[in-house]
Amino acid sequence: MGGDSFGQSKGHLIFTYGTLKRGFPNHGLMQSLIDQNDAVFLGTHVTLHSYPLVCGPNGIPYLINLPGSGHRVKGELYSVSTRGLGRLDELEGTALGHYERLPIQTQAEAEAEAEAEAYYAHRSFGEELWEKNGREGLSEYTEREASGFVRREDRPKDRSFVDEVRFFLSSSSSAPK
Repeated sequence: MGGDSFGQSKGHLIFTYGTLKRGFPNHGLMQSLIDQNDAVFLGTHVTLHSYPLVCGPNGIPYLINLPGSGHRVKGELYSVSTRGLGRLDELEGTALGHYERLPIQTQAEAEAEAEAEAYYAHRSFGEELWEKNGREGLSEYTEREASGFVRREDRPKDRSFVDEVRFFLSSSSSAPK
């Protein structure tokens, strides 16, 4: 893929709202994709519709596929190659039931809408996360929320990602604010 041949017209549009954004813990992967010409930063975008954005166990952000609830969510839009998309799917655990990559409508300030995809909390637990958070969400994942993020290598080794979410949902404590 040459530098001039890759761009918005040939890539998959991906809306990032959490740890993949610039300045956040998993942006290193996105930067690696950019450096390898597998992604291009297109700008700051906001969801066209409101969605719940909550933090779950280990400070992990989740966008919940409940359009009309929550807030319009601020994030970043990238054009990503098919190869780059595979690496993002791996990080987000789409084959393992962690997240689902689904369509979303976003827009840049004073610009036309973009049909993109985002990584939503898996449907098997997304709505429960919304309930656990008292049906209150964020409009943006910021440094404040990221301060509670626990890197993968520092998480409990005796529980899977989904087990950790289930444990979080079954605990009596309230979700992090």
